[in-house]
Amino acid sequence: MEPSPPASTPPRPRRSSYLSFSPPLIGEEEIAEVVDTLRSDWITTGPKVGEFEAAFAARVSAPAAVALNSCTAALHTALAVSEIGPGDEVITTPLTWAATVNVIEHVGARPVLVDVEPDTLTIDPARIAAAITPRTRAVIPVHYAGHPADMASIDALARDHRLLLLEDAAHALPAAYQGRTIGSGANPVAFSFYATKNLTTAEGGMLTGEPGFVARARILSMHGMTRDAWKRYQKGGNWRCEVVTPGFKYNMTDIQAALGLCQLRKLAALQERRRHVVRLYAEAFQGDDAFELPVERPNVEHAWHLYVLRLRAGALQIGRDRVIEELAARNIGTGVHYVPVHTHPYYRTKYGYRPESFPVAYDNFERMLSLPLNPRLSDQDVADVIDAVLDVVQRYRR
Repeated sequence: MEPSPPASTPPRPRRSSYLSFSPPLIGEEEIAEVVDTLRSDWITTGPKVGEFEAAFAARVSAPAAVALNSCTAALHTALAVSEIGPGDEVITTPLTWAATVNVIEHVGARPVLVDVEPDTLTIDPARIAAAITPRTRAVIPVHYAGHPADMASIDALARDHRLLLLEDAAHALPAAYQGRTIGSGANPVAFSFYATKNLTTAEGGMLTGEPGFVARARILSMHGMTRDAWKRYQKGGNWRCEVVTPGFKYNMTDIQAALGLCQLRKLAALQERRRHVVRLYAEAFQGDDAFELPVERPNVEHAWHLYVLRLRAGALQIGRDRVIEELAARNIGTGVHYVPVHTHPYYRTKYGYRPESFPVAYDNFERMLSLPLNPRLSDQDVADVIDAVLDVVQRYRR
């Protein structure tokens, strides 16, 4: 049983209202853009989607881009275009949202999980190298929390072994590695525009890569049809369409794209606000031996999608779960990113994983919590988070 706080340490006053972990920032500009779309002739896939694809590709310096209805769809489509399937192996990380691994199962391949690096919590290139077999067809690094993985090492492995390099950049807009924007390469990169992401379309995703690959992905994402659906209904359009492959229904709508276009114009300002919050957290928590703070290696630009604070083992009388409860009692919302994939019942049962199968990922999972990090936070909100965290630490420090 975890201890109660000492009677001599009265709790500090709590916030009067609950601070949500990561609400979206939707302004009047986004509302006007969506209303304009609703009043147009196109609410499903149409001209706004094409405009968003072009603007996004320009922002990340991508050779080409196709907008989809989720990052999961982007990952799945990329594997399908690459004809990865039964008998193939795909290497990825256990410290990710389950979708990264689920899509490997969806195409009939075998996910091969390897552990993460202890500082960035991104996939460990040395462990990738050790896991490659003659059946390995692809590797999916995840840019965890917005910190790019060690892409120089991973890219070299992919080239040497002729593997598909598919980046899960759900957290990595905008991020850069060695001066190059994530998404600027010829290999496929999947982005997410979920409600909590740095840029949101409520739900949505983008797949970038070389033009030929993206063209095939576009066909596969729209039932396997050879022409854009919306062009059938334009003046002079041809009603006849042909299915050349059994595809999916993964297209983005113009309503979502309208949100994305507006958010893309604001992205630099939204990111600066995120970085400001990160600086305030760092100033408050650095030097306290109860914490391990998130890192930003010298050769990267962190997207700061998440601020993952790790509790040092043995520093407190209570564990991570109790810390989350104490913060909630102070009206501070937090999260945990993520429950490692190998501990979920499906993967545990099918592959015989145990928590200790990936000790770095699991140890960090047990000690981590994500603090609020979004551009809606005021300086007072951030001060309330800091005050609550330090209060809990003070009351339960060993």
